[in-house]
Amino acid sequence: MKLSRRLAMTAATGSALSALALSGARANGEPSVGLFEGLEEFWLATDAYVYGYPLVTMEMTRRVMTNVAQVEGMRGPMGQFTKARQYPDATFRDVTAPNADTLYTVAWVDVGKEPWVVSLPDLQGRYALFPMLDGWTNVFQVPGKRTTGTGAQTYAITGPGWSGTLPAGVVEYKSPTALVWLLGRIYCTGTPQDYAAVHALQDQCKLVPLSSWGKDYTPPPGKVDPSIDMKTAVRDQVNRMSAVEYFTLLAELMKTNPPAAADAPALARFARIGLVPGQSYDASKLQADFVKRVPQVAFDRIMLQFKVGASVKNINGWMFDSVTGLYGTDYLNRAFVTAIGLGANRIQDAVYPTSLKSASGDDYSGANKYTIHFPKGQLPPTRGFWSITMYDANYFFVANPINRYSISARQNLKANADGSVDLYIQKDSPGADKEANWLPAPAGKFILMMRMYWPDESPPSIIDGTWSPPAAIKAS
Repeated sequence: MKLSRRLAMTAATGSALSALALSGARANGEPSVGLFEGLEEFWLATDAYVYGYPLVTMEMTRRVMTNVAQVEGMRGPMGQFTKARQYPDATFRDVTAPNADTLYTVAWVDVGKEPWVVSLPDLQGRYALFPMLDGWTNVFQVPGKRTTGTGAQTYAITGPGWSGTLPAGVVEYKSPTALVWLLGRIYCTGTPQDYAAVHALQDQCKLVPLSSWGKDYTPPPGKVDPSIDMKTAVRDQVNRMSAVEYFTLLAELMKTNPPAAADAPALARFARIGLVPGQSYDASKLQADFVKRVPQVAFDRIMLQFKVGASVKNINGWMFDSVTGLYGTDYLNRAFVTAIGLGANRIQDAVYPTSLKSASGDDYSGANKYTIHFPKGQLPPTRGFWSITMYDANYFFVANPINRYSISARQNLKANADGSVDLYIQKDSPGADKEANWLPAPAGKFILMMRMYWPDESPPSIIDGTWSPPAAIKAS
């Protein structure tokens, strides 16, 4: 059996885990991966690939999302907020596992040359959070309702090594890297009236370089690079890189996005394959026959975290990562979260239970009908919001006749006579009397993801295990 991206995806559903022990010829006649088991350098190279996956993915995402002359939808030049005016639809491909519950207010900034100042308006009690991700996808700060409240606030994001004086009333948030992604989310019910209210808040979010603070500032137009692929999904662009292309880019990125001090032992090992922080990549230290195989095998290892990751919990067919947003030296988990949900929050801000199979153990399919039953008073316990989102097998939205990509309390769910709530997961409408509780499915395979923003930390709580998401039951 070949160890390929196809294996990675099937392994993620749990059906191919035992096959990893098997060896055989690749379909193209190349030797099997098993032949490399005695070559430490090969596995070391896959370790380095896993290590750098977040930084490379962040950079490739930045390139696509900022490669415009002016703000166009959710794409905008560096240093400018893009403001989602409505929920993303099935055509959105910039980020895997997109959110259909909040309106994004997003910006990419380079704080390597000077700080950038972020001003947030008075949110008037509305739930929102504005996580700031460094180049390695760690959420180094997260202003918002849970942490800093909803009043007006101003922050300066400073880069590694910066020192200086900030204006009065401006709080410093120091980024470990030059690359910073501001991934703001403001909750919205999706009605025309609430859209308008959130739009007004978005328009009051300001972003300026420190040198322009307190002055009239007009952001410069962006520079468009025609060589950047604006159509292919970012994950596919990353995964199709050869090992040399990948490590060359990673080495350049590490010059301005320094690794954490805790990474020193790993980096000392990676020097054997030519990867040294602060230096250009030395491709001569990577064996030629590793160039194609390292990315393939490394991505398989990443996706296998669905089954073997220590931080991945599996409850009633729902799997979720219990360590997101801050990863330390758990490089496999960091890469895994990057691959399936780039931009994930800290666990205190959001939990993302994901279900690949029904309670019967079968892959989800639109050929079947499923029900998720919540007993009275046992809807997901959160202080922010909860939802269940429908994705296709690649973690993108699915087009459907009612343009509903997630289901939550904002659909005014219809309760049963005993106070319980049933959700209907199926391709066709369950009937007019049940459509409020219907999450449309595609004809083929699909994936369910639950979002629990600001989950309760006291019982009942998914964080301490005193609440569990119920299984999806296939109709007989």
